[in-house]
Amino acid sequence: MIIQGGTIVNEGHSFVGDIVIEGDRIVDVIGQRSEVAPSSRGDKRGASQPSTLDATGCYVLPGIIDDHVHFREPGLTAKADIASESRAAAAGGVTSYFDMPNTVPQTTTLDALEEKFRLASEKSLVNYSFFFGATNDNCESFQSLPENRIPGIKLFMGSSTGNMLVDRDEALDKIFASARLPLMAHCEDTAIIDRNMAAFKAQFGDDPDVRLHPLIRSEEACLDSTTKAIFLAIKHDARLHVAHVSTAEELELFVPRSLDHNSPATSLITAEATIGHLYFSLVDYQRLGARIKVNPAIKNFRDCQALRDGLMDGRITTIGTDHAPHLLEQKQGGCARAASGMPMIQFSLVTMLELVDAGVLTIERLVQLMCHHPALLFGVQDRGFLRKGYKADIAIVRPHCPWTVTHDSILSKCRWSPMEGHEYQWRVEKTLCNGRLVYDNGTVLTGSTGEELHFSHT
Repeated sequence: MIIQGGTIVNEGHSFVGDIVIEGDRIVDVIGQRSEVAPSSRGDKRGASQPSTLDATGCYVLPGIIDDHVHFREPGLTAKADIASESRAAAAGGVTSYFDMPNTVPQTTTLDALEEKFRLASEKSLVNYSFFFGATNDNCESFQSLPENRIPGIKLFMGSSTGNMLVDRDEALDKIFASARLPLMAHCEDTAIIDRNMAAFKAQFGDDPDVRLHPLIRSEEACLDSTTKAIFLAIKHDARLHVAHVSTAEELELFVPRSLDHNSPATSLITAEATIGHLYFSLVDYQRLGARIKVNPAIKNFRDCQALRDGLMDGRITTIGTDHAPHLLEQKQGGCARAASGMPMIQFSLVTMLELVDAGVLTIERLVQLMCHHPALLFGVQDRGFLRKGYKADIAIVRPHCPWTVTHDSILSKCRWSPMEGHEYQWRVEKTLCNGRLVYDNGTVLTGSTGEELHFSHT
């Protein structure tokens, strides 16, 4: 197959060119950065001519690697499952994902981890792996983890969906001391949150308005917990990736890096921003209510703007979704009753491309943050770049192609999105996963399954 005539965005450059695919691999990238003789376009062994995908007018990107999703399987499949959410991923140009451990049962044992791999091998349309979950008393099992099969260990230093809170200082110290894999931490101070919730309930009743959510799960709660995590990472020389940073104050804890740095591995301590925190702010609660209630809370525009600035100055290393579907009836109520989390994987790429149009970041930087850096940070083998010999995971997107999100276009099992009714100017036209077309102009092609990701942790 040849993807022909599109603008290839890869490793800091954009250029018109072709990508040649054989089987599940990229065998050539032809264009301004790699001039190759015309004979390389055909099959030298005399086989039939390759098929072509005309990408003229489109941008050709590496498939998105989402380092932070909750696909809810096993145990919570009324909300979502691996099959439904991987279809939504394919429709959004996402070809690989790392799923979180707060399922039922929790992914805190090797048996539970193996069961997730089994389920995904049968159901996932795109490529997959799973974080192992830390608890107050399971760090002894870290030495037995299959390090080439998982991206890292997820640590909840703040209570969130699934009740996997690790809050004992002795346990935290052991986790940071014994983890050889990257630790991805949810950082909120639960004691501060509980204190704030009690005070707001006393003033406003048992279910305070959702607009108070960023005051209950406050900037202080985030900053204190992130500061503690960074202290422990420095103390134990551990690799720490702070999930969904949500405040300007937290961002000051991270060191800006040159845009020329292709590898985020130059720092042991890195930060993730999520689509919700980059796109929404306090004013959006008035319009969307609990549909944008997430943990940590979406806060004011000053925080949103600081996160956007962090995309271009190197303090943010990856962009994830924290894709977390709930049934719509579970999203009713305020700070105490409405579930926290929202589905975003289908719309993550087009939302970030909207921020490209707004001048928040360049399309080359988007590809670094959503493709290259997740692959480098977690050691994903042979993915995240458009390179010879790499797996052919590719998203083809078209600009200046307006469309509106409708209820019928939402593929997540929960069938709602905070983006419903929104008009986008970019459209995902095609998604290829391992050289196979899995999404084509509005149609999900379900005749294949994704592959288990492999990692090389250094």
